[in-house]
Amino acid sequence: MAQYSAEISRRRTFAIISHPDAGKTTLTEKLLLFGGAIHVAGAVKSNKIKKTATSDWMEIEKQRGISVATSVMAFDYADHKINILDTPGHQDFAEDTFRTLTAVDSVIIVIDIAKGVEAQTRKLMEVCRMRKTPVIVFVNKMDRDGKDPFDLLDEIEEELHIKVRPLSWPIDMGQRFRGVYNIYEQKLNLYTPSKQYVTENVEFKDINSPELENYIDPSQAAKLREDVEMIEGVYPAFDVDTYLAGDIAPVFFGSALNNFGVKELLDCFINIAPSPRPVQALERKVDPYEDNFTGFVFKIHANMDPNHRSCIAFVKICSGRFERNANYKHVRFGKMMRFSSPTAFMAQKKEVVDEAFAGDIVGLPDTGNFKIGDTLTAGEDLHFKGLPSFSPEMFKYIENADPMKAKQLNKGIEQLMDEGVAQLFVNQFNGRKIIGTVGQLQFEVIQYRLLHEYGAQCKWEPISLYKACWIESDNQQALDNFKRRKQQYMALDKEGRDVYLADSSYVLMMAQQDFPDIKFHFTSEF
Repeated sequence: MAQYSAEISRRRTFAIISHPDAGKTTLTEKLLLFGGAIHVAGAVKSNKIKKTATSDWMEIEKQRGISVATSVMAFDYADHKINILDTPGHQDFAEDTFRTLTAVDSVIIVIDIAKGVEAQTRKLMEVCRMRKTPVIVFVNKMDRDGKDPFDLLDEIEEELHIKVRPLSWPIDMGQRFRGVYNIYEQKLNLYTPSKQYVTENVEFKDINSPELENYIDPSQAAKLREDVEMIEGVYPAFDVDTYLAGDIAPVFFGSALNNFGVKELLDCFINIAPSPRPVQALERKVDPYEDNFTGFVFKIHANMDPNHRSCIAFVKICSGRFERNANYKHVRFGKMMRFSSPTAFMAQKKEVVDEAFAGDIVGLPDTGNFKIGDTLTAGEDLHFKGLPSFSPEMFKYIENADPMKAKQLNKGIEQLMDEGVAQLFVNQFNGRKIIGTVGQLQFEVIQYRLLHEYGAQCKWEPISLYKACWIESDNQQALDNFKRRKQQYMALDKEGRDVYLADSSYVLMMAQQDFPDIKFHFTSEF
C-alpha cells in the first residue's frame, strides 16, 4: 500500500470550466507552458498547431475557435502530477461537461472581468455544489477594462451561491494594470505585457512600507493598501478545510493571454487542492488508497487520430494502480479483459503507459466494448453512479443523403452516439431514426463529423417534439395500454428502453394525469 500512497497523494485532477471566450483554453495552455509540456505559447490560435500539442484539435474546433470535446492533458510540476480536463464552454455541449465533472477532484472557474458571471457558469456551479467539489476562481483579462473587483466578488457570491476569499488582488486594470499583489504569499508581482515570458516577482511582507512607491504609482499604492485592508476586514481568513468542503472559493486575478497571475494560481493550487478523493459507488465508498484497481468510463471519443478509425474510452482511475496487460473485470459484461496499449495524453500526443494511479485518466482503445458509465475493477462487482444523460430538447429526423453509403452512415451514427454527443431514438411506429440533442450546434457537429470521419452524408428533416422521457411501470397492462395509445410517439433508445416522445408540454401533462401508473423520467442514469 505504502508504495502507491506517495504517488496518489501527488496527483491533482481538476477541470477548467467557464463561459465561452472567458479564456479557458488560453489558461490551460499557459499551465502546460509552466509544466514544460509545450514550449511555445499561442500555439492554439496559430498555424503552429502542427508542431505543438494543444487542446483544441478537432477540425471543427479549429475553424470555430471553440472547444467541442473535453481534452485531457497531464504534466508534472513541482513534484506534483497534474491532470487537467479542459471542458467545452459552449452550452450546447453542457452534457459533456457535466459528465467530466464526475471525474475530477476540484475545479477552476474562469471568469472574464468585463463580462462577469454568465448563465452557463451558473449551471456548472450547480453541479459542483451538488457534488461538493472544491472550486477556485480565476478572474481573467485584467489587462482590459472591466468591472470593479469588489463588485465582481459580490456578483460571484450572489450568482454562484458560494462565499469567496481573494488570495491575490489586482493593481488597477486595463491600460493602467500594474500587476497583482499575492496575498497568499505576500509578494508583489509586477506586470510587463508579454505573451512568452513570465514577469518578475518582488517579495513584499509589508505593503505599508514606503518602498512600494518605488515599484508602482503613489496613487495606486494608496489604493492597494486600502483595498487589502478592506479585504482583511470584510472577508474571513482563508481556511483550507472550508475550501475543501466546497464552502469557500479562493479568488485569483490575472491575464492568461499575457501569462500573468497564472503561476500564482498554480503554486497555490498544488498546495491546497485535494489529492484524489473517495468515490461513492452503489455498493460502497471506494477509497483511492485501496490496493485494488477500480475505475469508470466517463467519456468515449471516436477518431482521435483521423488515420486510424478507433474509439478511445477515457477511464478515471478511482483507486489503486492500473497496469498495462493486467486482467481487469468489465463489470457490465462480467468478463475479464486486458489492455495492451493504454494511453496517457498530452493533448493529442498520446503515449502508451505501463502504469497509472488513482486520480489519473487513461485512454483505452475501444472497439465497441464500452459505454459511458462502465466500471472496470480488479474483480469486484462495483457500479459507479451519477453519470446522467439528460432529456434532449431538440429533435430532428436523420436521413441518409447518399444511398451508396448507408453502412458508413450507420456505423458513424452508432460511434458518435456511444460518445454521448447526442441521443438516438428509433421510432417504433415507422422505424425512422431521430437524433435528440441539448443544443443546435450539435447537429452541425454530427453532420460535419459524419462527412469528414466516415465519408457519410446525412440530411436533417424537421420534427416537432417537445421532450423525450423514459417510461416504466410495475403494471405491465398499463404500460401496454399506454404504448398502444401512443404508438406513433413511442421510440426505443440505444439500450432498447421505452421512450415516449411528447409533442407538447400540454400533451405530456395530460399523459401524466391519464396514466397514473406510469413513471416518467427526464434523465437516464447510464
